[in-house]
Amino acid sequence: MTHEHHYRVDVEWTGNLGTGTDGYRSYSRDHAIRIAGKPTLAGSSDPAFRGDAGRHNPEDMLVAALSTCHMLSYLHMATLAGVVVTAYTDAAEGTMASEGDGGRFVEVVLRPLVTIGAASDPARAEAAHADAHHACFIASSVNFPVRCEPRIVIASV
Repeated sequence: MTHEHHYRVDVEWTGNLGTGTDGYRSYSRDHAIRIAGKPTLAGSSDPAFRGDAGRHNPEDMLVAALSTCHMLSYLHMATLAGVVVTAYTDAAEGTMASEGDGGRFVEVVLRPLVTIGAASDPARAEAAHADAHHACFIASSVNFPVRCEPRIVIASV
């Protein structure tokens, strides 16, 4: 049985510097991303595309979405596998190739560092990453590889 989930995001361009888009350099890429009941995100484009480096850009948010989706799926799969996770960090990186006016992501690599309880099985902790990858809605929705290079550390007592 299929269940649909809907997500509403409102985006407002705030970068009209007075003359709209009458030239490539005459407008800001700034925008506001609003989701009801949540803090507004200050958005822009990547600085390589005349954006503000102090604001979130779509490329960063895509990598963040893949990383956090994997993490949340992993925490669930670890629980099912009887693995106690005590800490989780990720140093995810995305690679985008651009040509002319277009481009696309060619890969995202997740590098989770997972700390598990001393009584947990490191092999099960490692295996839960594959299950998490298959369960991640975002990874299942993209048309480029999402690789996972996890490291498992056993918590010291």
